[in-house]
Amino acid sequence: MDAILSKTSVDLQFAQIGWVVKDLKTALEFFSQALGAKNFSKPQIIRAQDFDGTWYGEPSIAETLVSMAYTNGTFIELIQPLSGHSMFHDYLEKNPAGGVQHVAYSTSITNLDKVISELEAKGYPVIATYDTSIAKIIFVDSYNDVGVVTEIMGITEEGKKAVEKMKN
Repeated sequence: MDAILSKTSVDLQFAQIGWVVKDLKTALEFFSQALGAKNFSKPQIIRAQDFDGTWYGEPSIAETLVSMAYTNGTFIELIQPLSGHSMFHDYLEKNPAGGVQHVAYSTSITNLDKVISELEAKGYPVIATYDTSIAKIIFVDSYNDVGVVTEIMGITEEGKKAVEKMKN
């Protein structure tokens, strides 16, 4: 238990809240009309295979529909599973109404392997990975301890620029 309670040796920055939703259009309407978050990106289909995506260590062919916004100091990601097996599909099967599925933290890409090694050593296995130009993204299974998946994003130089652009 002491190993789990010890902090990673790398400072992480809170980065994002991720909702898995059954209908992205409905979720966008809620965030826009009920909460005033009107700056969501145009929904786009994300194909895991385009980003060397994995699911439990195996190549993934899952597709999701995604939209993001930076609002009130926080990044919000909305994800609607479309096809294939993924942790998002698994979440929606267990939670048909959808909900907060992950929280994300960021670090420099140069720190990512160290952070993931430390988390795995503490008993948090990798569920899924994506390798994009702006970040290498690793999701670890923290469901039993905090009720959601934890995402660690290793931000690239291009990613730092993209984050600043979204904030402005």
